[in-house]
Amino acid sequence: MCLAVPAQITERSEYMATVTVSGVTRQISLMLLPEAAVGDYVLIHAGFAIQAIDEAEARRTLELFKELEQYAVDS
Repeated sequence: MCLAVPAQITERSEYMATVTVSGVTRQISLMLLPEAAVGDYVLIHAGFAIQAIDEAEARRTLELFKELEQYAVDS
């Protein structure tokens, strides 16, 4: 099973971008999504942006991840 995580692009340089995921920043490749711009939300998997998504979808997904974390801690 693969899991893609939503992130917001905060900086871009050529085909690389800095993204923020729940307050954590990291570098990703935009080779598969070259049209992505600063401020966009993207799904990232294995260090690549694979799909653009809207902010509402990104927030919903991140909230679901927080719920899952709570279940893992409670078990």
